[in-house]
Amino acid sequence: MRAVSVYAAIGPDLTHFRLDVPGAALERRATVSLPAGVQYAWRHDSLPVVYVACSDGGLGKTGTRHFLCAMAIAADGALSPLGQPVALRWRPVHVSTDKPTRFVLLAYNAPSGVTVFRINADGTVGDEVAQDAFELACTAHQVMVAPSGDRVIVPGRGNDAEHGRPEDPGSIEIFDFIDGRLTRHRRLLPDGGFGFGPRHVDFHPAKPWMYLSIERQNQIALFDLGSEISGPRVRLTTLADPHARKPRQLAGACHVHPGGRFVYVSNRADGVVDYQGEKVFNAGENTIAVYEINLQTGLPSLIQTEDTRGMHARTFAIDPSGKILVAGSMVTRNLLEDNVVRHVPGGLSVFRIGNDGRLQFVQKIDMDVRNANLFWMGMFSH
Repeated sequence: MRAVSVYAAIGPDLTHFRLDVPGAALERRATVSLPAGVQYAWRHDSLPVVYVACSDGGLGKTGTRHFLCAMAIAADGALSPLGQPVALRWRPVHVSTDKPTRFVLLAYNAPSGVTVFRINADGTVGDEVAQDAFELACTAHQVMVAPSGDRVIVPGRGNDAEHGRPEDPGSIEIFDFIDGRLTRHRRLLPDGGFGFGPRHVDFHPAKPWMYLSIERQNQIALFDLGSEISGPRVRLTTLADPHARKPRQLAGACHVHPGGRFVYVSNRADGVVDYQGEKVFNAGENTIAVYEINLQTGLPSLIQTEDTRGMHARTFAIDPSGKILVAGSMVTRNLLEDNVVRHVPGGLSVFRIGNDGRLQFVQKIDMDVRNANLFWMGMFSH
């Protein structure tokens, strides 16, 4: 069985943990520093290489230094630079590749955009592929190549109405993708995009189904993949109690289990209220929502919402065997329990995945996120 490593980023520092799958345990190894804060990372389909999107920007901050870095993965999971960092024009929020890996794609949300780079035979980043001009809906959050290889999906989250500004509608942008070039195919705008804040998609490993987390509404949606991408066929809540939804309650990442029977979405919250002169957590839901997939229809059914034991699980990952899920809690908060205020640090929460898809909490590895958020975590085999 191939080894599996977990990587967690706090600012520019990317820390490697060895994952013991049978023991559901993490062993901390080395930390490497990237040129700027890690935003997202994606593994090459066949080579031991990972592509890391970096920026000195962040939440509410555009930044001025943005890079795409290729990193070699050693046999023990250690990371080292592969070639020179490639300067980017804007802050990247997501990175992915096609299969087999010929291109690496980056999404930006301020302004919304996508760029594509060729990948050299040795895994290093090659030249940027020139694109015709096109406009995207505001606040793009992801760029993914569909399993067919000839379509690219870009969810545009939009923005809620606030501070006297009207709502920016969300959309799913669909492009034809040929030899690295993007050509607009169509735009999906359910209800005109209003009340629709799409964030992340993932694909079923064997069926023509695409699952979407809808950030602003805390929902999961099902789309059909065919000659056209259509839907949503259904939209369901990701929350245990959607009627008690608190401010700063958002849906996050979406991942289909490698076996195709389950799909997972993170619920993340970090809102605060005043309590005796200090800020405490507002009791939103920080959970992983677990859905069982009907293998005849693709419809997901909510079977569990499991507490992450942390605050704002922006990213999580499932190991290739489908036995372990690790969630990254991005921030720290004070939690009021039984009239006692308890500090909850950021870190990594480890869960076993049962045969029924349900999660069983094993442990949480606390990490110091006081000066920078735990903005991304992921898991790769090597």
